[in-house]
Amino acid sequence: MNLDDILKVAVEKDASDLHLSAHLPPVLRINGMLYRLNEEKVFDKVTLKNLLYSMINEKDKEKLEKNLELDFSYSISGIGRFRCNYFFQRGSLSGAFRVITSEIKSIDELSLPEQIKEFATYPRGLVLVTGPTGSGKSTTLASIIDLINNSRSENIITVEDPIEYLHKHKKSIIVQREVGSDTKSFANALKYVLREDPDIILVGEMRDLETISSALTAAETGHLVFSTLHTQDAAQTIDRIIDIFPTHRQQQIRVQLSGTLKAVLVQQLLPTTDNKGRVPAVELMFTTGAIRNMIREMKTHQIYSSIQAGGRRGMVTMDRSLADLYKQGKITRETALEKCHNKEDMERVLGV
Repeated sequence: MNLDDILKVAVEKDASDLHLSAHLPPVLRINGMLYRLNEEKVFDKVTLKNLLYSMINEKDKEKLEKNLELDFSYSISGIGRFRCNYFFQRGSLSGAFRVITSEIKSIDELSLPEQIKEFATYPRGLVLVTGPTGSGKSTTLASIIDLINNSRSENIITVEDPIEYLHKHKKSIIVQREVGSDTKSFANALKYVLREDPDIILVGEMRDLETISSALTAAETGHLVFSTLHTQDAAQTIDRIIDIFPTHRQQQIRVQLSGTLKAVLVQQLLPTTDNKGRVPAVELMFTTGAIRNMIREMKTHQIYSSIQAGGRRGMVTMDRSLADLYKQGKITRETALEKCHNKEDMERVLGV
């Protein structure tokens, strides 16, 4: 069995991820759970290295051997695309593969709140989609970009590592740049992006001070900027951005962020009660005048209360979302309690 065959099986079984490690059979993640594909098919170190090397060219092999890590995308005609990561563990090469479906699903098909469609109407500002790895951030952003592509005439430039969903030109022009092959880094791409006449910019991930600073500047100068962070709630997202800057710049960044931030969407993907799929739980914050003041005045700890009180505006806390999913019978009580922020409050809401 070659690597393409294994990836085809992953797609056929509707897996989200494939893991290959020495002395283990291929492992698939299906609906959040790990399953060994074939207990009898165990790769030794040499066989697995040869299998993984068969997928990459000489330039990528050199990069892998120099950096001991490698990110890239891979396509199999008629099957799909994959986000791939090679890494070493205990001296042995391993691989992790994320299955990327060719179809870009709509916000409704992803079971996300209707209010998120508002993101696609903004003329300018910063919109952040956050959550842990594997929570569907890239899928949500692809859906929003596709909504814009179908409804507005804009020049959209994405910077991704690697490119996941492939967009076609519709009403908008879409330029997709991949870190490593089309640009050196997120920061480098953003340094020049304003000279490329963008209306909308998607930054795959805000990883460092320079990237975050450039994204804020782009939003401040009249562009609509989308990006992601690995944070667990809206207030933590704001604090993470501010804390990455040196102390003497933080007040300036608070003012800049309060003026540009439009919304924060935090999401998790949770197993359904029948374990046959996953459903998103979300925290959704729109930046109101009160929240802008909280950002400027270092009162981000009060943001959670503003989200709780912002139901009419369409805002929802993560714990409220989890409670609603439980009451709708979509997730178990155990899942709601495991993923909530305040267990005591959640127990009270859920009842006995």
